Amino acid sequence: MTNALEQLPHGPEFRFLDRILELEPGRAGAGEYTIRGDEPFLRGHFPGDPIFPGVLLIEAAAQLAGCVAQCDPQMPPLPGLKLAAIKSAKFLGAARPGETLILRASIVGRMENLIQAAASVSVGSKLVAQCELTLAGAKRP
Repeated sequence: MTNALEQLPHGPEFRFLDRILELEPGRAGAGEYTIRGDEPFLRGHFPGDPIFPGVLLIEAAAQLAGCVAQCDPQMPPLPGLKLAAIKSAKFLGAARPGETLILRASIVGRMENLIQAAASVSVGSKLVAQCELTLAGAKRP
């Protein structure tokens, strides 16, 4: 499952996936990210009451979806895969320093260079975010 993490194009400063917990290559997966508390953006979001930004909850879910999609044994990885669209995102709670995000993503559709995924983020048993995502990579010749 370490190989799945190698599919992420992000540098360590912008990686919100510490490890893959479950992986059905090309279909679904689960992962986790522990909010350390020293992430620079937490100083301003919000001073004295840090909350992991909702948009980064979605980014973390997209990173997991990308790992799942890029490990599909039936298809070669798409070059330059990036988050292209967010649909029906809902924030249902907050995540704070010291907590571990449990990420889940399922690939629900593929068409050429586009990948659709459904994803959720939980802290413990509490759902804090859910969304539908579209990832896009470079078109293959």
